[in-house]
Amino acid sequence: MAMSPAALPLPSPLSSEHGALLAQFAARAETASLLWASGYLAGLARALDAPAQPQVPAHPDAGVRTTVLYGSQTGNARRAAEALHARLEAAGLPARLLRADAYPLRELKDERLLYIAISTQGDGEPPDDALAFVEFLSGKRAPRLPQLKFAVLALGDSSYPQFCAIGQRLDARLSELGAVRVAACANADLDVETIAAPWTETVVGLAQELLKRAPPQAAAAHATVVPLRPHAVPQAHGRERPFAAEVLANQRITGRGSARDIRHLELSLEGSGLAYEPGDALGVWPRNPPVLVDALLAALDFDGDAVVAHTGTELPLREWLSSKREITRLSRPFIARHADLAADDALTRLLSPGNAAQLASLLGSRQLIDLLQAAPARWSADEFVAALRPLQPRLYSIASSRKAVGEEAHLAVAHVEYDNGDGLRWGAASHFLASRGDGDRAEVFIEANERFRLPADGARDIVMIGPGTGVAPFRGFVQERRETSASGRNWLLFGNPHARSEFLYQTEWQQALKDGALHRLDLAFSRDQAEKIYVQDRLREHGRDLYAWLETGAHVYVCGALAMGKDVHAALLEVVAHERGVDADAAADYVAALQAQGRYARDVY
Repeated sequence: MAMSPAALPLPSPLSSEHGALLAQFAARAETASLLWASGYLAGLARALDAPAQPQVPAHPDAGVRTTVLYGSQTGNARRAAEALHARLEAAGLPARLLRADAYPLRELKDERLLYIAISTQGDGEPPDDALAFVEFLSGKRAPRLPQLKFAVLALGDSSYPQFCAIGQRLDARLSELGAVRVAACANADLDVETIAAPWTETVVGLAQELLKRAPPQAAAAHATVVPLRPHAVPQAHGRERPFAAEVLANQRITGRGSARDIRHLELSLEGSGLAYEPGDALGVWPRNPPVLVDALLAALDFDGDAVVAHTGTELPLREWLSSKREITRLSRPFIARHADLAADDALTRLLSPGNAAQLASLLGSRQLIDLLQAAPARWSADEFVAALRPLQPRLYSIASSRKAVGEEAHLAVAHVEYDNGDGLRWGAASHFLASRGDGDRAEVFIEANERFRLPADGARDIVMIGPGTGVAPFRGFVQERRETSASGRNWLLFGNPHARSEFLYQTEWQQALKDGALHRLDLAFSRDQAEKIYVQDRLREHGRDLYAWLETGAHVYVCGALAMGKDVHAALLEVVAHERGVDADAAADYVAALQAQGRYARDVY
């Protein structure tokens, strides 16, 4: 029979006072807290026992270390950078790992070896945490860099026309500034590892060559680890080992007359050990719609039970298409291969540089089945599976606070279902979730979003801008602020087409206004009047109030579609310029300062 932590005998070296404190902590702490504390205390002990080290400058000599820099929207570039950093350390090479918005731009002129992993989102946009870095490097203030050697890992999604555009842009710009490219820019699609792994091995080998003359003692002294998540506790479940969460509720929260099917889902995390903070995302591993899988098998005249081997794994073809391969999104590489097999000149012309708009239209409106039916081709099952990209998890902003809901995670999910003229089509994850009933399960994990956090000081005011399902994290924010008795004011700006049928979580917001958990609510229902009104219009309308909140230290958060995020950003710049009486450049500097201070955070997609 296991003893409780409080019953364990206390170590003899402790004084009675320290022993009592430790026993009190052990009796009340959760398992995760105990595990973290054990590692933390062990680390302190090792530090005390370690021999004294010579002091090193705050900014170590860039000539004897590698800087690994990343910009990441969904976590893929961060994971690739962390893997590279770990390999450099394992090879005994001094290295530091930095998120782009934590990088001291003044140090760029002194860097000697820089590796960058950066993603591209939407229509060729940088991730939010790399906005300032990309802008600086692209601008007039960027220094000449003849001393710098570099390599870039560009991440993207080939179902978008501007595939890996940001990484390619940085690669070209660094070369333009005089830096020396030591490895070609590597362009990684959704199957990141197939490109990232060999690139990592290549650049680690190059680093060994480039740094081999650094004095061993200097290298050891200058090894720099930047703790990005100093209190993170290893969890039993994660991206590669998801937790099968039970669906507790699946409720449509749009009313009659709405063209949108938006679901509120509640999933149980009981027994998972998963922990999240407001602002984090829930990763969901979907299964593709069975109807769509059947249609693909019929179109290609394939046997779903036939076993296909790929990358060391053998599965029935139906299972490959159901759970291992992307079949709801087209990609440029697949179109190119299909055009060759079908000998389709029209498809081939579509891929030429002058037809970017037509290609974007195809990628945005058609799915794999549409292409196969419009331009038949003879594929083998093995080649077909190899040509498709791996199925990726989808990330959804968590719409709850653990302090309010316990071991649950709530989501607001827009069910993607439409008829494109050739039949019903669906979004993989949203249809999977919308189809889950009470008691069904979904494989999930937590994706931390450290740049989208409530202020540590609960007395700070917050402004939350979240139209549509972008309101999800702000439900968690308001719950958290209520549970922690935060004294700061909470202002929500929400919008959707129609108030009657699409006012998401209406009764909750109204109750929050009554009980003081929400101090201000401004609404923009775009189609309820002749002139369309959006959340950015409300920002301009209430610009004086917004600026007053900013001047007293408020934090601003934006969540939702990328296009909306651009419009809100433009409105914020206009408000600042007008209220401060300054030009556009000065307004941009003011907003950039908010971002640098962590007071302006965006989660746009």
